[in-house]
Amino acid sequence: MLIRRETPTDVGAIRAVTAAAFGKEPGRVPVEAVLVDELRADKGWLPGLSLVAVSPAGEVVGHVVCSRGHVGPVPALGLGPLSVRPDHQGRGVGSALMHAVLGAAEALGEPLVALLGDPGYYSRFGFAAAEEHGITPPVPAWGPYFQARVFDEPTPPPRGLFTYAEPFSRV
Repeated sequence: MLIRRETPTDVGAIRAVTAAAFGKEPGRVPVEAVLVDELRADKGWLPGLSLVAVSPAGEVVGHVVCSRGHVGPVPALGLGPLSVRPDHQGRGVGSALMHAVLGAAEALGEPLVALLGDPGYYSRFGFAAAEEHGITPPVPAWGPYFQARVFDEPTPPPRGLFTYAEPFSRV
């Protein structure tokens, strides 16, 4: 499997992978697929942090994206969605995408990545409840499911309310 940046020719495949990964109701486009499209058109879109997993046959089988968020006024990253085609789940595709996007974010000097997800899954990537880092979720009810991965920096990480890129509140 190859992990690389998204290209314009991947957009349709990414939409299909995301719809398959999150589709619960036949014939209905899941909100996560719409969200990725909306993020691409937003000022918070970071092309270098939209990564795809490509199978040896050349098919896009997974996708992850980080977009610009903020902790108070400090720029940070919001991760999501992470999508893996159902027939490739459980094969390490999601883990490979997570390691790649977190490595890229850290290399870019980002202070942290926040996400909403299962603590049992994301803790293996260094995520912990965001509130442990002084980061408040945008929706208080998210509690322990709102997590942050803080990168080692010489300065303390930002503290305060996390806000996602605008499409997260619209979609």
